Amino acid sequence: MGVTKTEIFTAEQNRLADLAKAFAHPARVAILQMLIARNTCVCGDIVEELSLAQATVSQHLKELKRIGIIQGEIDPPRVCYCINPGVWAEAQGAFGALWKAFSPANCCS
Repeated sequence: MGVTKTEIFTAEQNRLADLAKAFAHPARVAILQMLIARNTCVCGDIVEELSLAQATVSQHLKELKRIGIIQGEIDPPRVCYCINPGVWAEAQGAFGALWKAFSPANCCS
């Protein structure tokens, strides 16, 4: 099994790959869509809305929070989540720059 050599890539490339992980699973995409649609802090409704096990949702929330694209507010015994506007803007800029860098004239077809 190979080892990922993240150190050979730039910090920007590693960050873009990390941000891409937020969109790399349909459950995480569904969580992000729900948070965007509600446009408020969401507490316990995520499990019910996605019909996934609590442990599964918790793992996806943990990954989204690790990346920083969502933020949580502790309201014992629950944690409420919302989109982190700063990281969302970072992702928009990073992916936008990548999309804009491509020119069809450079394509081999």
